[in-house]
This record gives sequence, structure tokens and C-alpha cells, in this order.
Amino acid sequence: MPSLKDLRNRIASVKATQKITKAMQMVAAAKLRRAQEAAEAARPYAERMESVLANLAVAFEGRDDAPKLMSGTGNDQVHLLVVATAERGLCGGFNTNIAKLAREKAKSLIGQGKTVKILCVGKKGFDAIKRDLGQHVIETIELRGVKNVGFSNADEIGRKILSMYENGEFDVCTLFYATFQSVIAQVPTAQQLIPAHFEASEGTDEGGASAVYEYEPDEAEILADLLPRNISIQVFRALLENAASEQGARMSAMDNATRNAGDMIDKLTIKYNRQRQAQITTELIEIISGAEAL
Repeated sequence: MPSLKDLRNRIASVKATQKITKAMQMVAAAKLRRAQEAAEAARPYAERMESVLANLAVAFEGRDDAPKLMSGTGNDQVHLLVVATAERGLCGGFNTNIAKLAREKAKSLIGQGKTVKILCVGKKGFDAIKRDLGQHVIETIELRGVKNVGFSNADEIGRKILSMYENGEFDVCTLFYATFQSVIAQVPTAQQLIPAHFEASEGTDEGGASAVYEYEPDEAEILADLLPRNISIQVFRALLENAASEQGARMSAMDNATRNAGDMIDKLTIKYNRQRQAQITTELIEIISGAEAL
């Protein structure tokens, strides 16, 4: 049984931890608002870019002169998995859930006899993957020194992916990140970047008729410019979504940790008071017994 001094030290230790978790929760709450606004502001542009590309891609369906980024290499033997996670932990299952989705995809591809290469964006993604798939990780890009993620950071990653594709290092590229929904909900997402995959665009006007677009210059020139740019834009969107998801997950995790620390303090205090009362009672019994012996 621990002594009273041990219990006092443990209570003081848990109280100090509670102060830290409470402070981290408040910091995450302050950062969450800015990160959420940035993520929500980036969504319309990224979605509209996909819509424009989807309309342009219709003209190249089944054609041999389709851009390589849209048609692919004609093979799917080598897959590049870009796993975007956080640089720091203490944010619940945020990093683990993204790594889990990527790990399941990688193992499925390996089971089919495919070659898997993994590009980790964020230290925690590499930490979660290296045990099972460390031999497949080709590089880790850390953004620890970046205070606020900008388009230049995403563009650097996008250019690296394009360079690898042009050098024939992979056939299919998939990006893994977490889509921010709320403080308690961050959805792990897998998005195929290469070959470009676009959802069917409704393309309707207010009257319900199909919209007709005229492009200047022609579709091939526009796609040649927009497809590479779209890679960086989707990576930028993923980084912003991750930033908001990370702060939301950390805020929720630190709130739970603070409440758990409070419960532990209450239990330890009750245990301390009971043991202290038992010790006082024992001392009184000894005093009374000694007095009666006289």
C-alpha cells in the first residue's frame, strides 16, 4: 500500500499534468478556428477546379491523345501512396486512422502482387507505418518548421510527385489525409491523384439544361496547364484539411485527458483521506491502549 507521502506526490503530479492538458486544449481551440476557416475557404476552389477538369476530360474520353496525367501509363503495377499526417502527436486517433487506411490499402495491393512505394508527409505517419511497411517508404517530408502551411509547401510536394511520375517511378498515385467535419469527426480519406479521377459533373444551369462551355484556347492546352496545377492544389487542400483535423482531434483528446485527470485526482484524494483517517485512528487506539495499561 502506498504511503501518504507517495499519494501526495502522485496527486501533485496528476494536477500538474491536468494543467498541461488544459493549456493544450485551450491552445488547440485557439488554433482550430483559423485552421478551420482556411480549410473551408480552400474547398470551393479545389472543388471548382475538379469540376472544370471533369468537363474538359469529357472531350478526351476514349481518345489516344488524352493527356498522360489523365489517361495514365496504361499500367497499374507500381503504386505511390502519399500519406499526409501531423508532425506532432497527442491528438487522439487522428494520425493512427490515416495510417491505418493507408496500411490497409498497401497490404491489399501487395497481396495482389503490386509494387508499393510510400511517401510520408509528416513524421507521425512514418512512425505509424515503419514497423509493418518501413521497407516500402521511399522518403519522409517533414513540415515541423512550418508555422502556417502555405501553397508553396504543397507545390513543392506536388512537383516532386510529378517529377517521379515523369521519370516512370510509379503508375498510380493515391493521397491519404483526413477530411475535417467537426471537432469530434475527422474522416480518413483516400483520393486518387494520378491518373486524374473526377466525379461526374452535373453541369446544369438554373433551368436544368446541360451547360455548354466554350474554351479558349482549346481543351488540350488548358488541360496541359491545369492538370499539373491540380496536383498541387489537391495536396494543399489535404494539408489544410489535416491542419484543421489535427487541432480538432487534439482539442477533443486534451479535453478527455483533462476530465480523466480530474477523476483520477478525486479517486486519489478519497484514497488519501481514508488512509490518513485510518492512520489517525490507529494512533488514537495505541494511545488509549497505552493509557489503560498504566
